[in-house]
Amino acid sequence: MTDTVDPFSQFKQLQKGAWSFFAPLETATMTAATKLIRHARVRPGDRVLDVACGTGVVAMSAAFVGATAVGLDLTPELLSRARDHSKLAGHNVDWHEGDAEALPFEDQTFDVVVSQFGHIFAPRAPVVTREMLRVLRPGGTLAFSSWPPELYVGRVFQITSQYMAPLPSGVTPPLAWGETQFIREQLGDRVSEIVFDRDTMKGSALSPAHHRAVIERTAGPIMKVVQELGTTDSEALEAFRKEIETVTAQFWSDNQVRQGYLMTRAVKVSE
Repeated sequence: MTDTVDPFSQFKQLQKGAWSFFAPLETATMTAATKLIRHARVRPGDRVLDVACGTGVVAMSAAFVGATAVGLDLTPELLSRARDHSKLAGHNVDWHEGDAEALPFEDQTFDVVVSQFGHIFAPRAPVVTREMLRVLRPGGTLAFSSWPPELYVGRVFQITSQYMAPLPSGVTPPLAWGETQFIREQLGDRVSEIVFDRDTMKGSALSPAHHRAVIERTAGPIMKVVQELGTTDSEALEAFRKEIETVTAQFWSDNQVRQGYLMTRAVKVSE
């Protein structure tokens, strides 16, 4: 008898490694983090969980307004950075290494559950949605940020997907979370008062080529494509880079790349 490889576990291990170089991009997400905390209506004393917290900018932003913050991420390198941030700021954030599809917390533990461009990379949308709502108390708030497919990051991901192997069967594309109808379908009748809002995050870059070079070293899916094409197909790599720079030029001016995003807020109904 041979052991069966769990494709989702294998996928998560690849994600874990791919995002370990993300930390340099955190600066661009810091302002967006405060906007998500305001969108989520986090108040002093709230117990807040930041799912797929990365370097912890959202959890830290919650702590700054007086919440009791908990952060969870799959990638230990990012959690190390998050711990450094909380030490410097003097906030006692509770950091956990763990899986967004199997949150290590009791039911109805949190007043607010948030995720900034994080939970969207969990392979199964129904599973991660169920987990986030499970640990949220009735009447609590779920809020998250995601990338609409028609805006800059969404378009970059679409280009990237054309050069990658197809996602394993059953894996939800991250860009699905940028569609309001998809979000409504995932949350269903388990929530009420769904509210959507949009904002723009701006990343600094001296040129489209400069920005492309930065994300090649930091953004997991793009890193993977560059690594694979760099050893197998130099012409395809050149074409990929040209496509990325072309779309970046449409959103770049004054040394900034405009990265529009979607915010969602919903209230968990009583069980």
